[in-house]
Amino acid sequence: MDRCNFIRSTLTGAALAALMAAMPAMAQVADDQPQGNDIIVTASKRNSTVQDIPFSINAQTAADIQKSGAVTLEDLSRNVAGLTIQNLGPGQSQVAIRGVSAGQIVRDQPGVKEQVGIYLDESVISLSLFTPDLDLFDLNRVETLRGPQGTLFGSGSVGGTIRYITNQPKFGVTEGSVEANLNLVDGGSVGGDIKGAINVPLAENVAARAVGYYTRYAGFIDALLPGGAVDHNVNGGNRYGGRLAITWEPVSNISITPRIVYQKIETGGFNRQDSFNLFANPFTTTRPAITFAPRQQYLLLREAFRDETVIADGTIKIGLGSNIDLTSVSSYTYRDILVSRDASALTGSVSVDLGYPNAAVLLPSNLRDTTRVNSVTQEVRLGSTGSGPWQWLVGGYYANIDRFYRQRLPTPGYDAFTDATLGAGTAAATANGFPANSPYNADLPYNLRQYAVFGETSYTLDRLTLTAGGRYYNFKERRRFTSGGLFSNGDDRTDRTQSDGFTPRFLLSYKASPNITLNAQASRGFRLGGVNDPLNAGLCSAADRAIFGGFQSYRDEKLWNYEGGFKAQGQGFTFNAAGFYNQISDLQVTLDAGSCSSRIVFNVPKAHAAGFEFEATATPLPGLDLGISGSVLDSKFDSTVTDGTGAVIGGIRQGNRLPSVPQFQIAANASYSFPVFNNGSKAILTASIQHVGNRYTQPSDQENNPRSFVSGLPFGGASGNDATILNLNLPSYQLVNLSVGVELAHGLGITAYVNNVTDTNALLSFDRERGGRARLGFAVGQPRTYGVTLRQSF
Repeated sequence: MDRCNFIRSTLTGAALAALMAAMPAMAQVADDQPQGNDIIVTASKRNSTVQDIPFSINAQTAADIQKSGAVTLEDLSRNVAGLTIQNLGPGQSQVAIRGVSAGQIVRDQPGVKEQVGIYLDESVISLSLFTPDLDLFDLNRVETLRGPQGTLFGSGSVGGTIRYITNQPKFGVTEGSVEANLNLVDGGSVGGDIKGAINVPLAENVAARAVGYYTRYAGFIDALLPGGAVDHNVNGGNRYGGRLAITWEPVSNISITPRIVYQKIETGGFNRQDSFNLFANPFTTTRPAITFAPRQQYLLLREAFRDETVIADGTIKIGLGSNIDLTSVSSYTYRDILVSRDASALTGSVSVDLGYPNAAVLLPSNLRDTTRVNSVTQEVRLGSTGSGPWQWLVGGYYANIDRFYRQRLPTPGYDAFTDATLGAGTAAATANGFPANSPYNADLPYNLRQYAVFGETSYTLDRLTLTAGGRYYNFKERRRFTSGGLFSNGDDRTDRTQSDGFTPRFLLSYKASPNITLNAQASRGFRLGGVNDPLNAGLCSAADRAIFGGFQSYRDEKLWNYEGGFKAQGQGFTFNAAGFYNQISDLQVTLDAGSCSSRIVFNVPKAHAAGFEFEATATPLPGLDLGISGSVLDSKFDSTVTDGTGAVIGGIRQGNRLPSVPQFQIAANASYSFPVFNNGSKAILTASIQHVGNRYTQPSDQENNPRSFVSGLPFGGASGNDATILNLNLPSYQLVNLSVGVELAHGLGITAYVNNVTDTNALLSFDRERGGRARLGFAVGQPRTYGVTLRQSF
């Protein structure tokens, strides 16, 4: 189907669906009064309801979060049309909206920018792969803004924006809640959490709100160790943190809210299920042959992940009179991240290539990636607050981000084998000032500065509202790259990149009746470009060096979004839907650079992401709530990228799918509540089912699939010519969740639940080390989980 036909079909379908929705709305709302979805959101940086926002948005309230049992953004995503998340472990989520995706971002790509902006209230917190996995306790709601939001939210919002909206301090009210949970993962360990929130008035015009939480992640991955030992549930861990906000109104038109947020995540491993490991596979004869069972991996060293986050921000709102508000948002963010991986198979694979003895190949090798971020942002904006037909907002934004990324590969004893095999003094000669016995080291300090001005205005003529806005941005990035060790190039280079541009947005909203709104939008989004790290040339085959060696920098990714939609509500129901077409230029695609143990980003001239999304809720009977949401996507490359011989690079072939997003996703839920005990208590029964369609991790995975992986590494009695055959099309899966609970008088609630009732072993992404020569595996979801939660509000 060509673009014009697709647009016509999508928008025609939206119009027909709008007509169908309108008929029951008109029939049921005889008094012609607005009803239904009155959730207040701030997606347009002013208060409005979900139904009145003139573009596609979802808001999951605290009640929705509690009812669904969601504890992570990934849990929430299954109930939000068009939102997909690759879970690579706590604190390592990768987000996509409406199929705008360029492939898996991994730990050693610090220069890659995010495609979806993540905000905590007014403060941006997204950081490519390492978006903080914030606890959802005591949130007011989570907003998902679909489509590019560059006008108001800037870079990184090319696919959309997600906003965690917290409960703010309240004057004159003492209130709070506590929650405790205990859960057991089938075949895994025990987890749980304890959380608390309290709001207290400190004076007539001062209030504070504090939140604290501790979570124990249950592990469910078993690590096979040398000698036949097993380390069970290695991916368990902890998350703890809290936030404190204080609001002071010195006078009636001034509000000052400083806040501090702290969170730390620590896990003992990753949710990786191995299929092949250089040291553990079915082909070895001088070592025990191993065929992996589900949720197993092989380790010589324990792995770890740590993420410490500190956010200090302050929001000042001043009413200037004449229906004008001034808002200032100042934010400081500090991140300290460690990803510690067992790279023994990676290092060992290079050692086999170099002719090292078996004792050297088997040396434990620990790849330690550390990231430290210091980010300062400032936004100031003026906006109208009146109820007149003309509304407007203008503002300015500044960001200064320092990000220091380091890699070390400590492998005790490696230098001695290097000198014995390659010649005395080789290890010292290649160190380039880095520590001994670490065959790869790199330091990459980045500095990114960005300035922007933005504005948006709307005017209402009877039932028609016209909105236009734009954002001018200017950014500069500087990076120094220093490397050393046998596997490196001994680099010491400084790269700079800069860009500026303008992103407009145009919206049209027509209120066909008080309960039916038709919307149309044309908007542009962008994602900043950057500079690739040099290839590890010494590890590359000649073919891979020739193919991937020419991509040093990549340009801004830009997108035009065209969409039409409608929002309808009536007595006890809402139905919102949209059809959209995203025309993408210079899509930044992430590729695994084969044998080089490197990953690169380069631009694909043309691609598109188009589709249809819908969300509906209904209360057909007192106490019975029903919901359904879904999306159908057509996200593909419109260009083919080839090397000098005409061979397609990395699966970038016209007509191939964009990676990591399903073509079809749907979720349905039902809850029924009824009174018990004749004292105001009620019981609640809840069921939900989510279907996630098949996906590919990287574009190349859909070429020559199923794929035959041959290591070419003779080791452990294996010839290196044996093939491991894997289907890289991540299969669709369904998750069923059930819960039963009771809300007693005086604010006590008890809920028992089973998540993933069918114990589906969902494959979330494909993981390969050194192009698959050293290790192959899949990130997997959590098994069936039983739990009970107690809540008390006061």
